[in-house]
Amino acid sequence: MIDISEVAKRSGLPASTLRFYEEKGLIASVGRRSQRRLFAPDVFDKLALITLGRAAGFSLDEIATMLTPGGPLQLNRTALTARAAEIDSTISTLTAISTALKHAAACPAPDHLECPTFRGYLDLAAGGLLSEWARSRRPK
Repeated sequence: MIDISEVAKRSGLPASTLRFYEEKGLIASVGRRSQRRLFAPDVFDKLALITLGRAAGFSLDEIATMLTPGGPLQLNRTALTARAAEIDSTISTLTAISTALKHAAACPAPDHLECPTFRGYLDLAAGGLLSEWARSRRPK
């Protein structure tokens, strides 16, 4: 059994976050020693999954449905695939924005509005088409 202070130290999460996660049903302590929560070693895997889920944009409530106390993971493959598609779309949009900014920074035109390439980026942005443009340029 691992004391909450050791879990906090090794995970990099404050004890208050661990208590909050326990309150939300994301992790469970397995006992107490001198009023301090104790956790099983598998708590680190659950904390890593919570961290990955949060980084992917899942809410704690969504993550809670994937972590069943004492049971196997219940990963919703459809939700994971949909979130991955959203992330891919965001990456495409950000790649297009980055490409446009790099062009603008290096463009030799004295007036960016006279540059046909920059105007093209503006037209794509105005039409909400930057993502589609970036996806069409991505190698398959």
